[in-house]
Amino acid sequence: MTSLRFGISDPRPANEMAAPAILFRLSVVNEQPTRIYTLALRCQVQIEPRSRRHTPEEQERLREIFGTPDQWSRTMRPLVWAHVSVVIPSFTDGTAVDVAVPCSYDFYVATAKYLHAIRDGLIPLRFLFSGSAFLVDNGKYRVEPVSWDADATANMPATVWQAAIDRFFPDAAWLVVRRTTLDALQSYRTSRALTGWDEVLEKLLVEAPARRSA
Repeated sequence: MTSLRFGISDPRPANEMAAPAILFRLSVVNEQPTRIYTLALRCQVQIEPRSRRHTPEEQERLREIFGTPDQWSRTMRPLVWAHVSVVIPSFTDGTAVDVAVPCSYDFYVATAKYLHAIRDGLIPLRFLFSGSAFLVDNGKYRVEPVSWDADATANMPATVWQAAIDRFFPDAAWLVVRRTTLDALQSYRTSRALTGWDEVLEKLLVEAPARRSA
């Protein structure tokens, strides 16, 4: 079993990628004298919502995920954000590489709902590691598993996720509806000569109270 320590730091938007993602700096310290030829890692990234306090506004936005705050002792659990893999080249004492974590803006995904709900402060994360280390010892190669309890924690500013998303979808959000609903919205939009979906929804929101009171 390899003896490795991991650290996560410096979350920032991945500005060079073709889809929303956040880069984290992954540091690895090798606590054994043997050189590591290659380190093949798998990382499960989790959001740890119990590790922070939530404002009343956040509590309301999180109701769909966890229910009301009096239910959170039963319903609030870590959220799996992503699974990512990284191959780290040869090193002896330690090294550091960037790890890209993709960001979904699909509101059917609980992590996207959570990240959208938190507008300020820090979001607690945990990275769980597994994989294999390919070692070179006296000219001989061998393979050892990464310890099952290898992990690292980090706090990501909520604004980092917002900046990563805004680079591709500035001031926008995605909603998924049934095709029949989309057809009805399209017909409504055409019949009233409306120019965009924001205008359609705004007009429907204005009309809805009037219809209920009629």
